[in-house]
Amino acid sequence: MSQLGQVLEQYGRWAARWPTIAALVPFLPIVALWWGVAAAEVFPRAFFPGPLEVVNGFAVLTYKGILPAYLEDSIGRLALGAACGIAIGVPLGLLVGLNRAAHTALWPLVLFFQAIGDIAWLPLLLIWFGFGLTTMTFVIVYTVIFPVVFNTALGVRSIAPELVRAALSLGASRIAVLREVILPGALPNIMTGLRNGLGYGWRALIAAEIIVGTSGIGFMMFDARRAGSAVEIVIGMIVLGLLWYVVDAWILAPIERATGQRWGLIARS
Repeated sequence: MSQLGQVLEQYGRWAARWPTIAALVPFLPIVALWWGVAAAEVFPRAFFPGPLEVVNGFAVLTYKGILPAYLEDSIGRLALGAACGIAIGVPLGLLVGLNRAAHTALWPLVLFFQAIGDIAWLPLLLIWFGFGLTTMTFVIVYTVIFPVVFNTALGVRSIAPELVRAALSLGASRIAVLREVILPGALPNIMTGLRNGLGYGWRALIAAEIIVGTSGIGFMMFDARRAGSAVEIVIGMIVLGLLWYVVDAWILAPIERATGQRWGLIARS
């Protein structure tokens, strides 16, 4: 094994022991480069703030309650839109995956509307609903549905037909087969769809807040542009990245991994 391979292996063992600290290591060169460029004043500090200015701005916004309030608004909108998207997407994916006639009738519609970006709906939504929660919720729901539908249908179609026939031959009802065979077998794919859908929904929410919002992290960033405050824009970007990393790496990914392990699709290490 080469010296580089040995270093990477040692780093892998260390990262497995201290995952939280290891997650910060890749950001250190970026922060160092950021600090160096800001200190050299390659760009005016008003347009390119350094890490210390951003940390100070973060503290000020948090102390004033502005950042927590906007963050609460964004998370609340995402939760509402994602819940609605999941409530529609999972049943629709099951229907498309289980019923050939439904697949023939609905799949072209799903592909057609999936190709229309969520932001493309905003001009029409503004005419219908104006600037408000309804418009942003629609955008999130629209974005979340498609990954959920696709992965749910894929999960259903990946189940071996022999398992369904075996359950039916043992006297299980259609409802029992759905509950005991199809849903558990499709659950890992459903979780993958939920994870992807929430990621897309988070980005769609920020875009909607920038365009039509009156509060939230996206609105804060756009409002800071009007005020010429690059610090608040950078704070918003960092908050978005860190929050999603925490949600995805510490919540969604472990749930997805545990779901696969529970149903025997991923070997335990």
